[in-house]
Amino acid sequence: MSLRVDTSPISGLALSDHDLSLIARIVYEQSGISLHLGKRALVAARLQKRLRKGGFRSFRQYVRYVQDDESGAELTAMLDAIATNHTAFFREPRHFEILERTVLPRLAARGGPIRGWSAACATGEEPYTIAMIQLDRIGPLAHQQARLLASDLSTKALATAAAGAYTRARLRDVPPAFCQRCFVPSGDDADAMAVVTPPVRRLVEFRQLNLLHGNESLPLQDFIFCRNVMIYFDQDVQQRVVETLQQRLAPGGYLFVSHSESLSRIKHGLTWIAPSIYRRGPA
Repeated sequence: MSLRVDTSPISGLALSDHDLSLIARIVYEQSGISLHLGKRALVAARLQKRLRKGGFRSFRQYVRYVQDDESGAELTAMLDAIATNHTAFFREPRHFEILERTVLPRLAARGGPIRGWSAACATGEEPYTIAMIQLDRIGPLAHQQARLLASDLSTKALATAAAGAYTRARLRDVPPAFCQRCFVPSGDDADAMAVVTPPVRRLVEFRQLNLLHGNESLPLQDFIFCRNVMIYFDQDVQQRVVETLQQRLAPGGYLFVSHSESLSRIKHGLTWIAPSIYRRGPA
């Protein structure tokens, strides 16, 4: 099913309670993101581009199209439009200090591959931060030892992440030494983009994954970063996601969540070791 193109003026763009309810149900079932009446303006603003591109005359017509699109392409585009992908390099820096000073040395001393997963990686700043630290801490052997998966539901965010190009302003929290070693300018002017260097990029594999699925095919991970995404979920979805993440942790593996998130109301078998950092017990 292809998206219709109609350049005629669009009318009837009011988002009714019924249409918002349908959109909220689809988004919740597919992504776990909870929308409510207070999100009406946000939903309307983010989906209007899709309506204009397809020439839809109302949200009702657009929702029906999404429901009838057997390819799932427009559903993916709708989720891309709704999802919030705010992130930054070295966000919540204490986590990266513990990764560098505690987690990676223990894993390197153990020997064997070091597997990490940046779940809900958005536009890539988090996994590239991890990769920079791995390359700095482990050295040339990082490409032999480290396996870093970065996943997100949004194909649009993943495309940006895979490109690895960021404005200079996005690098404001990156330590100068990392800026010099891990980025190259794409032009000579001050506004030129900075591109992640190949040695850093080779450490990261980007893949579209849905946290609501079990992802049983993934190997067990030595550490998982899943930060600033569960704040968009209700408690039931948070429980499902934490159960999935716990199942994908190797014995002794670490789970990093955001400082704004808490597992206090979630049933799990992990041990708290530091603010917003948990560990699975040994085998």
